[in-house]
Amino acid sequence: MFSIYSKPDLLASCSHLNKNAPTECQKICYFIRHWIQEFWISFRLQHSLSDSLEQFRELIREQGQEHLCSLLETKWINERDRSWKASQKIKANYSKKRKVSLLFDHLEPIELAEHLTYLEFKSFCRISFVDYQNYIRSCCMKDIPVMERSIALCNGISQWVQLMVLSRPTAQLRAEVFTKFIHVAQSLHLMHNYNTLMAVVGGLCHSSISRLKDTTSHVPSEVTKVLNEMTDLLSSCRNYDNYRQAYNKITGFKIPILGVHLKDLISVNEAMSDYVDDNKVNVQKLQALYSHINELIQLQQIPPGLDANKDLVHLLTLSLDLYYTEDEIYELSYTREPKNCKAPPATPSRPPVVVDWASGVAPKPDPRTISKHVQRMVDSVFKNYDHDENGFISQGEFEKIAASFPFSFCVMDKEK
Repeated sequence: MFSIYSKPDLLASCSHLNKNAPTECQKICYFIRHWIQEFWISFRLQHSLSDSLEQFRELIREQGQEHLCSLLETKWINERDRSWKASQKIKANYSKKRKVSLLFDHLEPIELAEHLTYLEFKSFCRISFVDYQNYIRSCCMKDIPVMERSIALCNGISQWVQLMVLSRPTAQLRAEVFTKFIHVAQSLHLMHNYNTLMAVVGGLCHSSISRLKDTTSHVPSEVTKVLNEMTDLLSSCRNYDNYRQAYNKITGFKIPILGVHLKDLISVNEAMSDYVDDNKVNVQKLQALYSHINELIQLQQIPPGLDANKDLVHLLTLSLDLYYTEDEIYELSYTREPKNCKAPPATPSRPPVVVDWASGVAPKPDPRTISKHVQRMVDSVFKNYDHDENGFISQGEFEKIAASFPFSFCVMDKEK
C-alpha cells in the first residue's frame, strides 16, 4: 500500500520538519519503521524507495534528529530476504513433491472412505426421477445407463476390495489389507454411506476371501468382531430390518443401499393395482411411488461436504473400472492359498449381504473412457512422484505405486 509513494512524495512529506518539532519528526520515523518492518519486500523490489529513504535520513540529520536514524535501519532486510526465499523454495518443493500420496499403504482409512463417498455421491446424484420411473416400468437396468453405472460402481468397489487383499503375497500382508478395509468400513458407517459400506463388506465377506484360512488367522479378533457387526447391520434378514432401522434414524447426509430401495419400488408397484373401481387411476399407488422416489431425490440435495483430491480420485476411478470374472478371482485366491484336498471344494458364491440386483451388472466403459482415466492417472503419478520434473520416476517408486493397483502392470524398459 505504501509502495505507491514516489521519491518526491516522501521528501515533500517531511520537508517541513524543523528543530522545534521533534515529536512530530519522531512520529514520522516510527511510522516509517513500521512500514519497513511490515512491507520490507517493497524495499527489495523498488530501489528508488531505498534511495528516497536515504535522502530522508540526510534530511533528519540536517534537522538535528540524527538519533532517530536508528529507527530507519534496513541492513537486516538482506538477511530476511535470503531467509524468505529459502522458505518459499522449501514450501514449493514440499508442495510439488507431496501433494498427495497415491500409495495404498500410506492412505488413511478415512481418506479412502471420503474419496469413495465422493465417487458414490456423484454417481447417486446422476439418477433422475425419470430413471426411477423407467426402472419401475421395466423392472431392470436395461436402457438406464446412469443406474447401471451406479450398480457397476458398487460391484467395482467389491471386486477392488477382494483384489487388493489377494494382491498381497503373504498371509500377514493380506490380513493387514483386510484390517485396513474394516477400518474403511467403520468410517463409511460413521459417514452414513451405506451403499459403499455394503460394497466393502460384501467384498470382505466374499467366499474368495473368507476361504483364506491362513489370512484370517492373522486378523485380530476385535477386527473380526467389527466385521460381524457390519454383516448383521447389512443382513437381508427380515427384509433388511437392521439396516432400515439405522437408516431411518439418520437425518442429514446419507447414501442409501440403492438396491434395497429399488426393490421397495418394485414391491409397491406390484402390490398395488394401477386402477381401482370403474377404471379410475389408483391415486394412492401414485402417491406411494412418488413418496419413495422423492425421498431418494431429496437426498441428492444434501452434499457430504468433502474436499476430494483429484489425483486420488483418478487413481480410484481407474482401479474401480476394471472388471474380473468370478473364475479369475477364484484362480487368484487358490494361487494364494491352495485348496485343501481333504476339504470339499468351495463353490463361487456372493456374500450374504449382497442383494440380487447387483449381480452381473458390469458395463465396461468404451476404450476412450479407459484411455482418459489412464492418462489422468499417469499425469497424477508424475505430478506427485517425478520430484525433479525430468520425466522419470524411480524403479522403487514405480513398484510402490504399482502395489496400489488391483491389477498387473506390463513393464517396458523403453527409454529408461
